[in-house]
Amino acid sequence: MITLHDEGVFLSNGALCAAAPVAPDEGRRRTMAWDILHAHSVSDDPENLKIRFDALISHDITYVGIIQQARCSGMREFPIPYALTNCHNSLCAVGGTINEDDHVFGLSAAKKYGGIYVPANQSVIHSYAREQLAGCGRMILGSDSHTRYGALGTMAVGEGGPELAKQLLKNTWDAPYPKVVLVHVTGTPKRGVGPHDAAIALVKATFESGFVNNCVLEFAGPGIASLPIDFRNGIDVMTTETTCLSSIWETDGETRTFYETHGRGGEFAELHPGDFAWYDRYIELDLSALEPMIAMPFHPSNAYTVREFLDNAPELLSRVEADAHSRWPKAEIDLGCKVRNGGVWADQGVIAGCAGGLFDNISEAADILRGGSCGNGAFTLDVYPTSVPVSLELTRNGCAAELLECGAVIKPSFCGPCFGAGDVPAHNGLSLRHTTRNFPNREGSKPGEGQFAAVCLMDARSIAATAANGGRITPATEIDYDTERRIYRFDAGVYEKRVYNGFGRPQTETELVLGPNITDWPKMQPLAENLLVELAAVLRDEVTTTDELIPSGETSSYRSNPLRLAQFTLSRREPEYVGRAEAVAAQEAERLAGKPGGELAALLERAGVGADSVQFGSCVFANRPGDGSAREQAASCQKVLGGFANVCYAFATKRYRSNCINWGILPFTIDEGTEFPYEAGDCIFVPGVRQAVASGAEDIPARVLKKDSGEAEILLHIRGLTEQEREIILDGCLMNYYAKRAK
Repeated sequence: MITLHDEGVFLSNGALCAAAPVAPDEGRRRTMAWDILHAHSVSDDPENLKIRFDALISHDITYVGIIQQARCSGMREFPIPYALTNCHNSLCAVGGTINEDDHVFGLSAAKKYGGIYVPANQSVIHSYAREQLAGCGRMILGSDSHTRYGALGTMAVGEGGPELAKQLLKNTWDAPYPKVVLVHVTGTPKRGVGPHDAAIALVKATFESGFVNNCVLEFAGPGIASLPIDFRNGIDVMTTETTCLSSIWETDGETRTFYETHGRGGEFAELHPGDFAWYDRYIELDLSALEPMIAMPFHPSNAYTVREFLDNAPELLSRVEADAHSRWPKAEIDLGCKVRNGGVWADQGVIAGCAGGLFDNISEAADILRGGSCGNGAFTLDVYPTSVPVSLELTRNGCAAELLECGAVIKPSFCGPCFGAGDVPAHNGLSLRHTTRNFPNREGSKPGEGQFAAVCLMDARSIAATAANGGRITPATEIDYDTERRIYRFDAGVYEKRVYNGFGRPQTETELVLGPNITDWPKMQPLAENLLVELAAVLRDEVTTTDELIPSGETSSYRSNPLRLAQFTLSRREPEYVGRAEAVAAQEAERLAGKPGGELAALLERAGVGADSVQFGSCVFANRPGDGSAREQAASCQKVLGGFANVCYAFATKRYRSNCINWGILPFTIDEGTEFPYEAGDCIFVPGVRQAVASGAEDIPARVLKKDSGEAEILLHIRGLTEQEREIILDGCLMNYYAKRAK
């Protein structure tokens, strides 16, 4: 099905080659990734990229903060197309006026700065980008981790908000040239197998080992021709879960049809690797060997074939129960009750978002359910088309009616089910979702308070097959149904009537509409000569996700209020963190006022430094932090609470490390295998940290001042900082960096 090869390979005319008439150095310049990245880089060094993107896109969890950062740093207009979609907080039933206030701000900003404003429920972020912004050979930067349009010949990257602010200020996205990994696609998927099956299998094969971490995935090979464009898009958007940096696919007549259908035929160009392109590693993906997959809680990589799951359900569900109980002792969990009457029964099915709500997925789900019923029991099926144009065509061709006749519910375009803001299951519920993630709490439960629900990822086809059996989990390959691929007709009038497109026409006289929950960032200090940080959280999990660092769902109502949002930092993983961090920040405030308190004074005496030469803040230790969402709040909330450092063995993603740097949080690492036997309340003293950062030192000796009066030495690393990143850390954060240079 999927085979990983940790060795280089050449590709010629779609075939793998061990040898070639060119050297690997020449061959790497023949990849599609090389061509696109260097066409967008303004760097003189081909190994260190400085990228300027063709377009930007954000949703309503992130765009307020990005625009606030950019305007405080001197932005006067959007220099490239910037689309503001409203697909994450489009439910306004809770939080008073908070969500809609942000939408009004977004429209006023689009008018003032010359942007694109997509009203609530018109489209999810990545659907709009595919339909209106993508183009072969283009690059797009988005403030959402699933910014992936490689199947459309567009290299796209998901990053935290400060990286978009840099682009708005005509700066660059800087990164070393990445390794490029070939995904060699062969075969044809069987009926009942969908894009999520391929995607989940790919994530399972690559995630745990970090096989493609921060690499570019380049999809090529004869199997691509058998895949409809929605199938390709559905795989591509999930490459984020492999922790790769970006993706790019060969393009063909299927890609051309997509652009022509959307009235943008001029954006098509054929893209193929050059003859004897060379790749650092390669993956063989045989589509014909794929089976329906299910990703168990709490990660898309925790995956099995649906048949394997059904044959071993008591054992596999018991493992989930044990894992959940170890995380949340208060939660009473009984997933074993789902195994009964010779099957395994789910309570809910959801087809939604940038991965699930695609036209082909919903069409085939309608084929599977035609003439059937979801039943009148506990099981429910909700379907969220990815955009109004998709919903309109499903209505016109009868698919929506067929689903409604079977008991499914059609809902507006909305990303909520993917992060816990829609279709929250009942306690102990088991939900099957064609969405991108099933991390803890992504379904909206609060297991720390005793509420628990479990999400498994499945393809829309098998979800529909399960619905046809009243909730009994069923792989789509094991049922009989007739299907035909329907022609998609895009109606551009929907967007022409509702979307505001002011790119290139800023109305500078427009006043920004600032609701009471939209606040400016608090003042942040530059890095001091010495640094003293207290561990406010020590996380021993193998990986710590951004959803654990700052929960999604209802907490996002305060996304535009840094102080309010910061109160939720680590709330579902380490509830004591906020109180500990605030206690440290209070002592730092006393130091800045010239009156260091007793506890801090004692620490400074142990460190042997004066109060005027040291900065005191909080710190988080985690093994590998930052998998998942690109939301900058995972870092900014720590900084708002007085956080000055992360210590880890490695950062799970580039985007989280970048978020830390842009918020002035020192991204310390320690050597793999080094013990870290320290706990919350212990402190780390880093003497001469400012000089070390300024000089580019990558190995920084430090001392651990344990709360029991013991001491230990520790070697910290800060590797691979660019000159600009060093300056950002020295200035205290990206906003300070720009403000300093605007004077």
